Amino acid sequence: MHAHQLQDTALRYFLEVAQVGSLTEASLRLHVATSAISRQISGLEQTLGTPLFERQPRGMVLTAAGEILAVHARRSRMDAEHALEGIRALQGLRSGKVRLAVTEGFAGEFLPRLMQQFRLQHPQIQFQVSVLLPAEVPQQVRQANADMGLTFSRQPERDIRVEYRQPAPLLAVMRPDHPLAGLKTVSLRAMCAHPLALPMPSTTVRQMIDIACSRQQLPLEPVLTTNHWPTLVGFVCHGGGLTVAGEVTTRQMVTAGTLRAIPIRDHGMGLRDIELQTLAGRTLPHAAQRFLDYLKTMLPAATDTEGKP
Repeated sequence: MHAHQLQDTALRYFLEVAQVGSLTEASLRLHVATSAISRQISGLEQTLGTPLFERQPRGMVLTAAGEILAVHARRSRMDAEHALEGIRALQGLRSGKVRLAVTEGFAGEFLPRLMQQFRLQHPQIQFQVSVLLPAEVPQQVRQANADMGLTFSRQPERDIRVEYRQPAPLLAVMRPDHPLAGLKTVSLRAMCAHPLALPMPSTTVRQMIDIACSRQQLPLEPVLTTNHWPTLVGFVCHGGGLTVAGEVTTRQMVTAGTLRAIPIRDHGMGLRDIELQTLAGRTLPHAAQRFLDYLKTMLPAATDTEGKP
């Protein structure tokens, strides 16, 4: 049995349309005819006596009443998932799925290693990992599309409970034979004198660098800009220059001696945190809660604010 079988059909269809903003897209995702979805939503609107969506040329947008119902529908879905997980635990199945929304810095080495270690003790647990931009992680947690989020954050998020927080200052990342590799700390001014490979402006890392360089009137002209961490690190490893990242992202390669990671001493380079996020007021399914507890114990040991292994 799946959790959606415990939820009212009309609410399930309504919530899918609310999330994707389109009857056609919801039809494809649910494998249900568009007309059937439309009838269910119309039935809800007739029962409640109010429109739930504004039908616009570019899609379906929730009304104020629709927003209220969407909160209820998400809670209903979470309650169904929690109930099903509890029944399975009573039956001794010890199974479950853990859904995570994370930023790219956690997805390459850190999280896969922890998931595999967790599965050694709980081999029936399944994982679903969505790799997103930092701003998208709390959004997925709020919509209950993820049980928890692991991201870099610089400000509080509404309806989000921070289960664990730790400073995550930026580090300059380079090959061990780079001219700056022997320094204990490095300045942005010194970094700008060398070829730079940087993340896209939409990332918290790049925003911090851009603000600091702007305040100091430092010219910032990266030779490579990309939203793909393997491309950045590959460029650096092949002698293209240096980049910036957090300790979690680089830890394995620093430990192996492939990269050197040095704290950046300029003001503002420590103004972000690692956050482990859940939806405020939500009771997580058993498997998700167990993995959340595991992450809380492993994050402090696996990260280091000085950029050392």
